[in-house]
Amino acid sequence: MKYITKIYGLIALSFVLLNTSCKKELFTKTNENPNSPSTVTPGNILPAVETGLAYTQGGDITRFSTLFVQQSVGYSRQAQAYYSYVLTSTDFDTPWGNMYTSVMGNDKDLMQKADAGGHNVYSGISRILMAYSLQLLVDMWGSVPYSQALTGSENTHPMYDGDQALYDTIQNLIDVAITQLNNPDPGGQVPGSDDIIYGGDASKWIKFGHAIKARLYIHQSKGNAAMAAKALDEANQAFEDNSDNAQFVFGTAETFSNPIYQFNEQRGDIDYGNGLYSGIIPPYVDLLTSNSDPRSGLTSVPYIGSSPDDGYYPDYWSVGVGSYYGDINGHVEFITYDEMQFLKAEAILRSTGDYAAAQTPYEAGIQASMEKLGVDAASIATYIAAQGTLPVTSVDAAIPAVATQEYIALYLNPEAWTLWRRTGSPSLTPTAGANGIPRRFLYPQNEYSLNAENAPVATLWTPKVFWDK
Repeated sequence: MKYITKIYGLIALSFVLLNTSCKKELFTKTNENPNSPSTVTPGNILPAVETGLAYTQGGDITRFSTLFVQQSVGYSRQAQAYYSYVLTSTDFDTPWGNMYTSVMGNDKDLMQKADAGGHNVYSGISRILMAYSLQLLVDMWGSVPYSQALTGSENTHPMYDGDQALYDTIQNLIDVAITQLNNPDPGGQVPGSDDIIYGGDASKWIKFGHAIKARLYIHQSKGNAAMAAKALDEANQAFEDNSDNAQFVFGTAETFSNPIYQFNEQRGDIDYGNGLYSGIIPPYVDLLTSNSDPRSGLTSVPYIGSSPDDGYYPDYWSVGVGSYYGDINGHVEFITYDEMQFLKAEAILRSTGDYAAAQTPYEAGIQASMEKLGVDAASIATYIAAQGTLPVTSVDAAIPAVATQEYIALYLNPEAWTLWRRTGSPSLTPTAGANGIPRRFLYPQNEYSLNAENAPVATLWTPKVFWDK
């Protein structure tokens, strides 16, 4: 976004960059939130929240979920273990801690300051960000602390709220947010360049809110036509084209660079590309190449170094991620227009079974996914002609086709893992273990150490998130 260069001097942004580095966060800090001094304004806090969310999602949350859903391959060190489902609670300390401090803790401060000052646009944005953050937490972990969390020293041992009940909480956050964003009085302070995602455009934040609600409903739509119909209604009020995408675009400075770029430059133990390092072509890449998908050269790229063992990391990282996602100023996507189109197609199929009606958003999703990556019009038309027609034999045959195309479009987005858990598509073979592909994240070790009376027992497979049926 063009607004990024205007916020480098903000104290809040500098602080959050420090907090979202590779260090571990202790959950003892979760409810203290020392990161937001009382003197800062909403305009100082907002970029910190947005940046923290982008770094945290684009970091461990994306790496774990992408390995699980086989959009990449872990071929050495920790990533190799993760690819074989060898993870411990300690591995989840950092994303959990960062979500509760740099993201939701700061966002709670933003919400309180905006509400107290009558700054309605900031108030609405803070609730949309809280809703999205909470949705991400629930879909990765299931039941999590919220109603008793984020209260400072008042409660350092928060109870866990049920995952299904938290979906209702998210809905309520969005409903209040939309009312605030629609208020004719925006308030004395309004966002501008400090809003890295949308530049202070309240109408786009409203669309983002509807997109989150559409996700919540489609997650619950299996065997429930009413939920599917609600998902369709919300999606129809969401994004109108790729310019509405809820995403974060990083800068070209190393201190403000894409977390995927940072990780691959420094570690490089994940293969996103042609299997040169892992000896395994990621199923995602194989799916694209087997169907002559023009996105295969844009989401993943071949190695360009002098040799596989040259140790020159700026070349080493390019074994995999294409420029849109992998460059220093690459994208971390929250919810996008192409996802909403595939969601519409699925919602139509689940609610009415109307194949002809579902075909239109299905094609639109493919086209939007390719257009945002820069695929030329002729190649898009060729691919849609060959691969873009829904099966009409049954709804049970059509939904996997939609899910497979959505899986392709949701590259490096944790929602791809949620999609696979919901639909079972595309067909993936577990990389190890009799239990199959993981269905959830582990609770962090810090929770068992510091909030043991409330932290539930969990494995990578149980208990499932409530919508995972």
